[in-house]
Amino acid sequence: MTQNLKIPKITIGKAGLFFLVSLFSLTCQYSKAQQLPVFRDASKPLDTRVADLISKLTLEEKISLLGYRSKAVPRLNIPAYNWWNESLHGVARAGEATIFPQAIAMAATFDDNLVKQVSTVISTEARAKYNLAYAKGQHQQYMGLTFWSPNINIFRDPRWGRGQETYGEDPYLTARTGTAYIQGMQGNDPLHLKVSATAKHFAVHSGPESERDKFNAIVDEKDLRETYLYAFHALVNGGVESVMSAYNRINGMPNSINKTLLTDILRKEWGFKGHVVTDCGALDDVFLTHKTLPNSTETAAAAIKAGIDLDCSSILQDDILKAINQKLLTEREVDQALAALLRTQIKLGFFDEQSASPYKNFGDDSIHNAAHVALTRKVAQQSMVLLKNDKNILPLKKSDYPSIMVLGPNAASLDALVANYHGVSSKAVNFVEGITAAVDKATRVEYDLGASHTDTTHFGGTWAAGNADLTIAVIGLSPVLEGEAGDAFLSPSGGDKKDLSLPPGDIAFMKELRKSVKKPIIAVVTAGSDVDISAIESYADAIILAWYPGEQGGNALADLVFGAVSPSGHLPVTFYKSIKDVPAFGNYNMQGRTYRYFDGPVQYPFGFGLSYTSFNYQWQQQPQQKYTAKDSIKISVQVENTGSMDGDEVVQAYIQYPQIDRMPLKELKDFKRVNVKKGDKQSALISIPVSDLQKWDLEKHKWQLYPGKYQLYLGSNSTDKKLSAEFLVK
Repeated sequence: MTQNLKIPKITIGKAGLFFLVSLFSLTCQYSKAQQLPVFRDASKPLDTRVADLISKLTLEEKISLLGYRSKAVPRLNIPAYNWWNESLHGVARAGEATIFPQAIAMAATFDDNLVKQVSTVISTEARAKYNLAYAKGQHQQYMGLTFWSPNINIFRDPRWGRGQETYGEDPYLTARTGTAYIQGMQGNDPLHLKVSATAKHFAVHSGPESERDKFNAIVDEKDLRETYLYAFHALVNGGVESVMSAYNRINGMPNSINKTLLTDILRKEWGFKGHVVTDCGALDDVFLTHKTLPNSTETAAAAIKAGIDLDCSSILQDDILKAINQKLLTEREVDQALAALLRTQIKLGFFDEQSASPYKNFGDDSIHNAAHVALTRKVAQQSMVLLKNDKNILPLKKSDYPSIMVLGPNAASLDALVANYHGVSSKAVNFVEGITAAVDKATRVEYDLGASHTDTTHFGGTWAAGNADLTIAVIGLSPVLEGEAGDAFLSPSGGDKKDLSLPPGDIAFMKELRKSVKKPIIAVVTAGSDVDISAIESYADAIILAWYPGEQGGNALADLVFGAVSPSGHLPVTFYKSIKDVPAFGNYNMQGRTYRYFDGPVQYPFGFGLSYTSFNYQWQQQPQQKYTAKDSIKISVQVENTGSMDGDEVVQAYIQYPQIDRMPLKELKDFKRVNVKKGDKQSALISIPVSDLQKWDLEKHKWQLYPGKYQLYLGSNSTDKKLSAEFLVK
């Protein structure tokens, strides 16, 4: 007998339906999480993910990941990756990108906040390019997220061709500028790197370029700590993700197998948590040019043991297995190196879903947009240094100059704008174009190449310049005359300069131009280093050092010449009178070098830069009479614009030490850029931790604060003392 069962009707309200949908969603998410390998699970701790991935790799696969051309691991769905990317002053070698002024020019702004804005733009464009390439399944060199910048070597000798890549000769300015750069590059997300930045070249590396693969820098512990390692330590404290070892030796030991440097100091003493990469081919140098070790296998083992994680060559990939088989190395040591690389990759999001990236929305409109172009123009404006302004001829009133001649070998040069390690731009504005765009259509503007760098006899444009109301002559160096070995292919010294001279054709041209032109001549000098301005100084009414000013260099020059802005760049290097005043190029002792240790006459002192206006300083808060190691020297100065136009002043604070052997003559210890309207006043706050006045004790092998009488002075360059005060350190 069959019973008719009545099934009760179940009614699910909105709340119940929401509960069931949520439960289903959570179940699916849980199921998906269960299927994900731990190394791909973003909810897991970083080190747990790293350990999981290492456990899944064979020894051969681990080794294949230790070269900059990292191999694919298809069975784990890990694509190949090329670690080599450049971003010295914009995303380089990767297609269209905003080209900012060269690094030395950014240092000339004395504005770390501005530098951070620049590097924030660079990392945004880098992420956008990566996203676009990733979407197409492309994994090309220079399109990744691991950038080998900044170059924070000390520009100790003006002959060094790569000095233009640095932030100048001063450790403190380099540290401040470099830290700002890496902060903008890496972003402020505690769990995700925007990109990875690299402090290079570690350490004691600043030429000669022709000997970089074999030279031995002899340096004592005092110069090493106080000058050559100072900025590296600051960037490690700032959280830099990567450090690159240099080609050279220090006191006989190649940097790339230097355990004292890479492990004892960098990791143990400073607490560095990132990865270390070699400069490209540096491990080959160990056995081929330094001849410190007999072969590549022993070099591979020594590099891993010293603290190298990534090789910009193929030595580690080719020889680590041999080293293990020869009992020179263990797999555990390989795991330690690989772990450092994987931590960086996980923080960059390499093993996460692209949709989970906080930077996933960067795309076409994030690259070389109007805001980025405006920023590079601003940086160029603030970086150019006014060296001469006879009878205050600048700024010029446009209506007074109905005809203008722009000429010279660098007037229309793209090279003189973009420097080395550069990107490409569809909107680069050379000096001719910038001047032309700044004046109205009724103004007659002419251009002529005028001269070559080498010919001292034949010149063009001098007759036309004699018929113009204003002549702007753009001369100087270019990145093919000074730069890295191989890149500066017209340098007679393998990338370096033999002396401080401008090209002979430029000097002869300026002399000839002065004969033909009785009206104002404005000389614009492009260079990445100290050059002999005195050779052309008498032939020009005003001189502007433009550096290598980036894609908006032409517009920025016009802004300065015609007074849209007042010049505010300051020299981050000393301009010596003669190369004879500087010790031998290969001598790494700091005695007699840079404003910190050179007390002779100079062309222009460190920190120098003229303005169209004038500034007066008054104390608001003076230093205390006494300080201890735990204190900070906090002062305030009122800066008054006493001139006729708005302008920026860079207040520079220098310390003079007690009269103790090998103390610097003076040292920059803080600076502030302030914008002051004409007739107005602004406060500049200066703060110097007393602990930053410590010096290295050679006998005790540690930092020591020396008691005694110190002097603080404030001015607009290293020889200018607008205000000063003494204080005691107990």
